[in-house]
Amino acid sequence: MKKIIILFSAALLLSSCGNQVKMDKKADVSAISAKTIAQVTDELGNSNSGTNKSLMEKGVKHVANLWRNSDGSEEDFKTFCKENYISDQAERELVFQKISRNMEIITGNFNKITLELLKPVHLNTFEQHAIDNAFGAYSVDSHWMNDFYQNKIAFIIALNFPPFSLDEKEANAKEWTRQQWAYARLGDYFTARVPAELLQEAGKAAAESDVYIMDYNIYVGHLTDAEGNRFFPEDKVLLSHWNLRDELKANYANKKDGLEKQKMIYQVMQRIISQEIPEKVINNGNLEWDPYTNLVYQDGKTIEATPEPNERYQQILNNFHANKAIDPYYPDQNTFIKRQYDGAKEISAEATEKIFTDFMRSEETKKVGELIQQRLGRDLEPFDIWYDGFKARSGMDESKLDAQTRKLYPDAAALEADLPNLLVKLGYDKERAQWLGAHIAVDPARGSGHAWGGAAKGQKAHLRTRIGEKGMDYKGYNIAVHEFGHNVEQTISLYDVDNFVMNGVPNTAFTEALAFIFQKRDLLLLGIHNDSPQEDALKKLDLFWSAYEIMGVSVLDIRMWKWLYANPEANSAQLRDAAMRIAKEVWNEFYAPVYGVKDQTILAVYSHMLNSPLYLSNYAFGNIIEFQLEQHLKGKSFPAEVDRIFKQGRLTPNQWMVEATGNDLSAQPLLKAAKEALEELK
Repeated sequence: MKKIIILFSAALLLSSCGNQVKMDKKADVSAISAKTIAQVTDELGNSNSGTNKSLMEKGVKHVANLWRNSDGSEEDFKTFCKENYISDQAERELVFQKISRNMEIITGNFNKITLELLKPVHLNTFEQHAIDNAFGAYSVDSHWMNDFYQNKIAFIIALNFPPFSLDEKEANAKEWTRQQWAYARLGDYFTARVPAELLQEAGKAAAESDVYIMDYNIYVGHLTDAEGNRFFPEDKVLLSHWNLRDELKANYANKKDGLEKQKMIYQVMQRIISQEIPEKVINNGNLEWDPYTNLVYQDGKTIEATPEPNERYQQILNNFHANKAIDPYYPDQNTFIKRQYDGAKEISAEATEKIFTDFMRSEETKKVGELIQQRLGRDLEPFDIWYDGFKARSGMDESKLDAQTRKLYPDAAALEADLPNLLVKLGYDKERAQWLGAHIAVDPARGSGHAWGGAAKGQKAHLRTRIGEKGMDYKGYNIAVHEFGHNVEQTISLYDVDNFVMNGVPNTAFTEALAFIFQKRDLLLLGIHNDSPQEDALKKLDLFWSAYEIMGVSVLDIRMWKWLYANPEANSAQLRDAAMRIAKEVWNEFYAPVYGVKDQTILAVYSHMLNSPLYLSNYAFGNIIEFQLEQHLKGKSFPAEVDRIFKQGRLTPNQWMVEATGNDLSAQPLLKAAKEALEELK
């Protein structure tokens, strides 16, 4: 899972935070009249000949929107604008460079503090204690934006570098210079004025959701069926949902009892979604559990075990209530859905849902489903949304891969030392590989792992990965290579971009794309090559099937949040029922025609819905972007193009893709490629 932490973005967009806080406090609104705004713009226009009047008006209106009674009277507002408006372009550029430098210092140090405070929570090298969670939940950056309103720095930025709407950015994308892009991105810092206490509560709940998910382990070695059979090694522990899904994928190569294992894992997933899972078996290796009958055993005897009390859905509610409390402070993005899509992703929820649903309705889904059924030699099961048989590794003995990766990477230090070598295998020269590797640290994760980027030059990106006592198994290695892709993007788009405020990517789908590109090369990095003449066609179908799966999960996430806004007083049980109903509706509309079975809830198993709300669309867009980039990379230097493309920084999504590949961002190339691949494999 990707988790870039750029602290000012978290403060602006509150991308994955929440707590069950209900605030009746009415949002403070601007007290500046339209008459005063017109008067100020006229006076500034008259006294600053040659200035860009429309940009000046935009700045004055934006300051007025952010201004509160506590900031001063209308006369104070007038005086502020007259004294702080910068008409001289040379002075404006000088001020911009100074602000950029200081923003890097501030956000970089906040990032460093947060990273250090969360180490005992995120890394397995620390003994756990409740006090660690309390410190990890502390949002060190929650007050700085409020401080900048009080000291008027925020207003200086808002006046001289006002923000542009998504429509305005898209309309100007082809004409803007890099300087104009940078000015617009600086304007994105101060788009709304959210009280610090809401930011603090949001950070606290986000940390609590992370803790809940990181401890949601299933001891699959203690799962039994009605006859008492066990199918997994006794010491095997899988984190929900990531490791459960990956174990299910791994068993496509297991011809002995792989299907039985897959069905058992699927049953576990259904119990988690419905919250029928006995609370005692979560993160507990002292009991046996039959997920089919839902009975729990201790020392061979049945014991009483109550279901988990809808905590899964309470976590979602906590996120919802905190983010809804923030809605009034965003006049143009007055729901969390809008802030995540129009704001964070810069692709509207409506456009996102249309792209995904059009894709899922395509005839290619049925045709690829029929091909998978032929390859499996059985009817499709609902868990075949994760069919892994198009990959080269799907026919390999995973125990042999485990042995290889455990020998290579007994601990985090071994992986960190090998990062430059992995980059050389991808085509980088030794000097560049050493430089990139030196800017990435590997840490042993408590959870499934994630990538945490630096927020200022001089900071390393962190690759967090789960490594067992016996060393890194293949599943862990596969995830680590994915996170490594994130780290490479994070490093290039921080250190090589031409201005700090342009650092990063348009949205996290773009870093997911590079992470996927790296992950698909995991076997190549182990020295394993696939010489099949059908390799290219199989890769296209693998990506198509992955996109088909995650698009449905993303649509479920969007529709569940729409339901929450329509039912803001719902409790956890009502949300559970609604989430399961919506999951069935999405399944019946887009998957039942392919699978031949209705009313499945499997799409609701993703843990992201709890601790990273509305994040999942990034994976689906990541698949789309990945394919377009892979097509572009063919016949070109992999390192040269990756470096060139990812140092573009934060353009809008479509403009980034145009400058990267010469083509618009679209799912149509992937649909076309799937059709061609099906013809090739006939």
